Amino acid sequence: MNKEKQAELALRTQKGDKHAFGLLYEEFVRPIYKFIYFKTHHKQTAEDILSATFIKALDNINSFKAELGPFSAWLYQIARNTIIDQYRSKKPEMNIDDAWDLSDGSDLMRDIDARDKIKKVEKYLKEFTSEQRDIVIMRVWQGLSYEEISAVLGKSEASCKMMYSRTMKKLRETMPLLMFLEFIINL
Repeated sequence: MNKEKQAELALRTQKGDKHAFGLLYEEFVRPIYKFIYFKTHHKQTAEDILSATFIKALDNINSFKAELGPFSAWLYQIARNTIIDQYRSKKPEMNIDDAWDLSDGSDLMRDIDARDKIKKVEKYLKEFTSEQRDIVIMRVWQGLSYEEISAVLGKSEASCKMMYSRTMKKLRETMPLLMFLEFIINL
């Protein structure tokens, strides 16, 4: 969905059209869930944060301004902030930027494959800042544009491009080639 359609649906939602918000929900529920799941590694936690994200989006829809960036970037920013809020409530003594695992230890069997793939690359990604990891996640696995990423992170597009390029270069140098290819092709 292009940003003009996103803005139109957000405007309709601001005017009280709940069906328009439903269309936005249908468009973004899967990519936002994947983004949250990658950060939490836990199905129930990701589902809870996903629900909270969309509730916050609907409650605060009037704060969305299309001229400041696409709806998708605004929604990812809400998701990112909700993850941080969840992390603060679960592990206040640890660094919030390293919200890699909010699990309560009750992983389900269907989560094991995704978790194993994440664990393979986690040791390489831990070498980077939270922003670098988020840029890679949003660019590689979420397919967000640099415009959207810059709106989520509050940085310039050029800065995001440079950070992504440097991070990927370092990953190519440190990660075994086969693992790197698997990393950028599928998670």
